[in-house]
Amino acid sequence: MRIFDPHIHMTSRTTNDYEAMYAAGVRALVEPAFWLGQPRTSVGSFIDYFDALLGWERFRAAQFGIRHHATIALNPKEANDPRCVPVLDELPRYLVKEGVVAVGEIGYDSMTHAEDAAFSRQLELAREYELPVMVHTPHREKLAGTHRTLDVVRESGIAPETVLVDHLNETNIGIVKDAGAWMGFSIYPDTKMDEDRMVALLQQYGTERILVNSAADWGRSDPLKTRRTADAMLAAGFSDDDVDRVLWRNPVEFYGQSGQLILDPIPGFDAAGHPDPAAGFEGNSVLRGARV
Repeated sequence: MRIFDPHIHMTSRTTNDYEAMYAAGVRALVEPAFWLGQPRTSVGSFIDYFDALLGWERFRAAQFGIRHHATIALNPKEANDPRCVPVLDELPRYLVKEGVVAVGEIGYDSMTHAEDAAFSRQLELAREYELPVMVHTPHREKLAGTHRTLDVVRESGIAPETVLVDHLNETNIGIVKDAGAWMGFSIYPDTKMDEDRMVALLQQYGTERILVNSAADWGRSDPLKTRRTADAMLAAGFSDDDVDRVLWRNPVEFYGQSGQLILDPIPGFDAAGHPDPAAGFEGNSVLRGARV
């Protein structure tokens, strides 16, 4: 089983997590630029962060056999802080760097005018640099925020097939599917979605244009939720091919639009060394000792 986690914040995770993810089948991931919890107070903080995503974190992942990619953006929450907004002028030089596979996370947090402006400008950058877009839907008023998101996407003229609308649930999957955009789901221990709900949605809506991620960060989250979802799919009667489509081929197809994916095995790691899906991953000794 091969897994591509299309949204995970490894900057906030440990090397134990990388080991556990590799043992579970993760071979590639995308780390979106996001809010770090502590408010940034200058553009320089973003520059250091972007440099770390594209340098140190990419190197760190490779030590554990995982290909690391990133998305770059001013996130919605910090778009409301005038001290942070000038980073928009710095984005173009990062959007052309190797391993940058999308503009993101962009979109809405509180649906303010400042977020509108940052969202629209970054959609323009995505069109200019021919990159896909990762859109964050708000945690509050999610359905209204998703409607507003799709309106802005339509007004921008960007092709819907280059847009991933993330953090979806039962309330808004239908409108995103109808809009022709990609549908992203974050599987969490307590919030957002869980494996069983995700399987039910896959049974109802199919496997096309759907991405499943762990979105693991500094809060209570689980970087193995992609594998747990894959196992839940198999237990519910989905085929190995269905799992491969959702957990590998779909993220490859979406982010492959950037022309920046690197998916060949890292030297020193076995290209065929994927865990046996029939055995389950809980029995793996690496996983038993891992921090999740």
